[in-house]
Amino acid sequence: MTASAGALRCARGHSFDRARQGYVNLATGRAPHSGDTAEMVAARAEFLAAGHYDFITTALCEAARKAYPGGLIVDAGAGTGHHLAAVLDALPTAHGLALDASKPALRRAARSHPRAGAALCDTSGGRPPPADGAAGLVPDVSAPRNGAVSRRVLRPGAALLVVTPETDHLAELVSRLGLLRVDPDKAERVAASLDGFALAGEATLRRTLTLSDAEARTLVAMGPSAWHTARVTVPDGITVTASVKLAVYVDRSISSQPAGGS
Repeated sequence: MTASAGALRCARGHSFDRARQGYVNLATGRAPHSGDTAEMVAARAEFLAAGHYDFITTALCEAARKAYPGGLIVDAGAGTGHHLAAVLDALPTAHGLALDASKPALRRAARSHPRAGAALCDTSGGRPPPADGAAGLVPDVSAPRNGAVSRRVLRPGAALLVVTPETDHLAELVSRLGLLRVDPDKAERVAASLDGFALAGEATLRRTLTLSDAEARTLVAMGPSAWHTARVTVPDGITVTASVKLAVYVDRSISSQPAGGS
């Protein structure tokens, strides 16, 4: 694509508008979903800015430093761009692309880092950007995964970093408020969605968070339970378990080659 005034154009003459907030709209046809609402995005930005999940961001950046071979960093389901911005800070020569279906999220992601761009598109199907083999790293933090797209965009030797909740994630709030529970078969479903990838390493990240009633409300409001929970009231100083898994995946066809193979 080439840049023109307020838009991007492809070689076939199609034009994709750049919103005044900075992101490019690459959506074609009717989108299957519109992503997170403005209220959910605002809650996520507030909670992440407070530093409660910094331990996840730090581990993600450490994994990125070890795995990054160069190339574009593509965050599919980037949300506000919080994690992408941190990874770009950890990799000072890299550039990033935030992809999401939520316009409110992309308004923030487009401003999240000077070396990050943002695009509105559906990453669950079709052929979202970037070009084949353009990405050196694909971080996925609690977002839907598309193994076929990740394999296509990753260059040889690059990695997919996947963060998913463990079964005891936010267990205290789940039991108290009747929130959506983590599927006990989550690990198996994640593996099935990443056909063609091999697990190269994983770690469980766990912290005990002490939250005020307002912080607990914000935490619930930023996730999928926001669609189902009308009222959140918990005592100030409630302790909540935050538990996620960080897994590193590589292309199975490359990882299975013998040393010196081609």
